[in-house]
Amino acid sequence: MTLDHHLLGISPQLWDIGVIVIKIAVVVGAVMGHVAYATYFERKVIARMQMRMGPMEVGPYGILQPIADGIKSFFKEDIIPTNADKPIFFMAPIISLMAALTTLAVVPFFDGFVVSNVNVGLLFILAMSSLGAYGLILAGWASNSKYAFLGALRSSAQVISYEVPLGLSLVGVMIMAGSMNLTDIVHAQQKFPGGIYLVPQLIGFFVFVVSAMAETNRTPFDLPEAETELIAGVFVEYSGMRYALFFMAEYTSMIIMSSIAVLCFLGGWTLPAFVLKVLPFLGYVPGLVWFALKLYACIFFYYWIRATLPRYRYDQLMAIGWKVLIPLSLANIVLTGFISVWMP
Repeated sequence: MTLDHHLLGISPQLWDIGVIVIKIAVVVGAVMGHVAYATYFERKVIARMQMRMGPMEVGPYGILQPIADGIKSFFKEDIIPTNADKPIFFMAPIISLMAALTTLAVVPFFDGFVVSNVNVGLLFILAMSSLGAYGLILAGWASNSKYAFLGALRSSAQVISYEVPLGLSLVGVMIMAGSMNLTDIVHAQQKFPGGIYLVPQLIGFFVFVVSAMAETNRTPFDLPEAETELIAGVFVEYSGMRYALFFMAEYTSMIIMSSIAVLCFLGGWTLPAFVLKVLPFLGYVPGLVWFALKLYACIFFYYWIRATLPRYRYDQLMAIGWKVLIPLSLANIVLTGFISVWMP
């Protein structure tokens, strides 16, 4: 029991619960704020790439557009199909969002700041990302629509196909760091000569990036909602706030996958030692700033790909997952294993 506990008259157990609750509120609040403005950032970036202006009317340069969109979604009519399985129809968007938000519990945003510093953080994230797909599958089933059902079938097949290479792409990082704890992985990269695992795990990083785009149903892997052939796929019967919940879950998942890329391959909140040796004043910049800059770069890459690449056909989607990514990830594991044995 510390001096603070004595002064406030609070038991250690109650103090720990209070600290965890505050951390959860800070993390969820910050991520939800980023989710809101990630939509604004995406619309602006893609507009510039297409030589347009993007949102400009609501506030200076359209800066209040996400707030206007949120208010509009909240007050729009919530239409429920007559033949829908109503309990499941209601639960599906909540399952997707809760699975994404739960994953944030094990993500360290800077040294010492994590809601739950568990030893199997990576495994927990992979498990929750799989659970989030159930929201899309249940939404497609409960909507009682052929378009939504086809989108649900695509979503389930996509998760099965890309969850495997996503997990395998991180095995090389686990071997090099000797841990599945995300904080330990960042500390292991600090001791690594290059300061980051990007170069020795280049194959794993490539597989992870492609698999992460497929896991989050982002272009060019947005087959479950393909507007051109399925109208809106699993979301076709949703409206109002329930429709917005699915997009909150999608953008939260983008932030989580980008955070994993930063923590496992790009050194997390740290900079390589050789950079600090050349520019020592960078060491005074808080780690949260470096983490945020790397995170924004990864999210920007999502938008860049969306503005550049067309959607794959479904057979191409399956072929890339099973014929390209899984063999590459297995080869990366074997190569990393040999190097770790012969060059410890």
